[in-house]
Amino acid sequence: MHYEYKTKGTCSQYISFDLTDGKVHNVIFMGGCNGNLKGISALAEGMDVDQLIQRIQGIRCGMKSTSCPDQLAIALKEAMQKA
Repeated sequence: MHYEYKTKGTCSQYISFDLTDGKVHNVIFMGGCNGNLKGISALAEGMDVDQLIQRIQGIRCGMKSTSCPDQLAIALKEAMQKA
């Protein structure tokens, strides 16, 4: 299933991704640090959603209370609640 999430407190504006059989696919960040976010997307591809959430939740960016990876974890949690 395809999901979109509007980020809060980060340079990226939103994240889109697919969840299929508990696996994360096609993660795309709009805005933010292009190279870093492409790297996160590539690493997330095919990962178990719960394992990915565990690895990236709580990561902070500088003095911010969140980060793009943390926002992805939040988006994945919300998507899992809707599924």
